[in-house]
Amino acid sequence: MGRTEKDQLFNTLSSHINNTNETFQIFDQAPVSSSKKVSWEEVVKMGERISLYATIAGMLRIEKPPVARHIEQHMERYFNTLQGFLLLSYGSTVGAGPTLSSCVRAAVKEVVDSSLQLFRESVSSFGANEKCPIPQLVGAVWEACSALGKTPGTNITAIGQAMTQVAVSMKDVLREMKELKPGSTDLTDDISDQACTKAESEPQDDDDDGLSEGDLGNDLSPEEMKVAQSTITVVSETLIVIEELIRSITSSLKIENPKDNGGFVDSLEILLKQCQEIGEQVDELGACLYPPQEVPIMRAAVEIISSTVDDMQTGVESLKGTSEAFLQACNRLKGSLTQLNSELYCSSSLDLEAEMQKVDLNN
Repeated sequence: MGRTEKDQLFNTLSSHINNTNETFQIFDQAPVSSSKKVSWEEVVKMGERISLYATIAGMLRIEKPPVARHIEQHMERYFNTLQGFLLLSYGSTVGAGPTLSSCVRAAVKEVVDSSLQLFRESVSSFGANEKCPIPQLVGAVWEACSALGKTPGTNITAIGQAMTQVAVSMKDVLREMKELKPGSTDLTDDISDQACTKAESEPQDDDDDGLSEGDLGNDLSPEEMKVAQSTITVVSETLIVIEELIRSITSSLKIENPKDNGGFVDSLEILLKQCQEIGEQVDELGACLYPPQEVPIMRAAVEIISSTVDDMQTGVESLKGTSEAFLQACNRLKGSLTQLNSELYCSSSLDLEAEMQKVDLNN
């Protein structure tokens, strides 16, 4: 195997890579709305063909000895198919909003990147005696092509999945909130007394500090614990609102029209942004619960969530997808927000009173 063969493979691959990267740049702009929309099923089928060709590429590379002419011929076939795959994928984004377009682009990029990596390694290791990771790279292409089947093909599905991710993050915050425990002076004294009694009556074990890990971090005052409990209720009710919103969105699946002028999709995108805004405020609430609790930030978050829920209700009503369950969930959440706001006001008043007492003592 001469150096000339490897150089020729490099030149051919370089040309294919440049063409592929240039074609991929079409995703930087949305397609003309009047263009014919390609169904996502066609894209998935093309992905299956790429997966098959990746397998053949791996077999050609590991044959003994590898034949440069066979690799170059298959490279031509593979990248021609990859070009067709890119054009079909782009055609599937006709009428797609930002969320669906982003999902499609990310899935397509995985196929492109894994394909380029496979052939770069195949050519760079051509003629080398050491073991090359071709099987693993072929597997990466398989995974990328298989993931196409899980990629959303409609705006509603893509936005529904994005909302579900917000709900998942909220559940994580809620779980952490529920781990907060109240501090108790009496409990601490009892533990201390028991520890002292045990120390006097029994030999001390170096590995036993007398307190378990579960006793650590129980430093919320009774007032802070009330705020924490109200916040947990708010986040729980918020989760129900998001879940009902997703049901309302998915029930609108039959309404989506590929030839829509964009109004329907724009409304869905606005709802998603509102959902994500609420998710960010829930994160703020979770971060502010740890002592000392940041009451002003929490009150601001409560206000934003409340106003966003109002806007969300209006948006869902405009889509004619409002359900009684969604309205009830929103009303319960508003009640919980009012209760939390009341707790925060009391907490803020107590803090102010404590500060005034300090001033009086200092005077």
